[in-house]
Amino acid sequence: MIWTISDLHLSHAQPKPMDIFGPQWRNHAERIATAWRARVAPEDWVLVAGDISWAMRLPEALVDLRWIDALPGRKVVIRGNHDYWCSRRVKPLRPHLPPSILLLGADACDLGPLVVCGTRGWITPETPGYTPATDEPIYQRELTMLDRALAHARELAADVKPILVMLHYPPFVNQQPTAFVQRIAACPGVRACIYGHLHRRQDHDHAVNQTINGVAYQLTSADFIGFGPVAVRGLGL
Repeated sequence: MIWTISDLHLSHAQPKPMDIFGPQWRNHAERIATAWRARVAPEDWVLVAGDISWAMRLPEALVDLRWIDALPGRKVVIRGNHDYWCSRRVKPLRPHLPPSILLLGADACDLGPLVVCGTRGWITPETPGYTPATDEPIYQRELTMLDRALAHARELAADVKPILVMLHYPPFVNQQPTAFVQRIAACPGVRACIYGHLHRRQDHDHAVNQTINGVAYQLTSADFIGFGPVAVRGLGL
């Protein structure tokens, strides 16, 4: 099975109660762990689409990463906008991570039945509040990182295996496709895209959770999916 969840927002090293953002977040870590243990088998994969830990530095984040490592399954993770402990250069971090966790950043990995690739993403020019002076360089860099991830995924998939794209930021704005969707649509073999980041009720209500041009888009924010991993859709496995 291939499962997914995002926006765990863990803070075991320096606790940050998440219920300040609403009662739905009360005891969220314990609820995630309970659902995870009930659903995920040791041989399964769990894809975590960012905002893993509130930690600012890797030593503190490792407390949360070891908590994830102790849960069943093998995990593939990407960074979110709140993962300050994780730089975009992920290779130097990988040797320090717990054994069941693989961190992606502008690259891909072969899980056997499918290939997974990913990058964080960013807000786009269509997003209210987008500031070209500060956002444009990051936006363009993330598009380039997605291009690199997709190219690596195509190499690994060899036109035989389905490809899944992990993003943290949503690739749609007001249900309209952004340049991230255009890049995904142009890559042969992509069958699914998971993303997180959205927490407001109105954003949940308008999120894209459907198949478009052969790609199944799926919002995986923990508070949207009920604080437990859910099955990835659209892969046909």
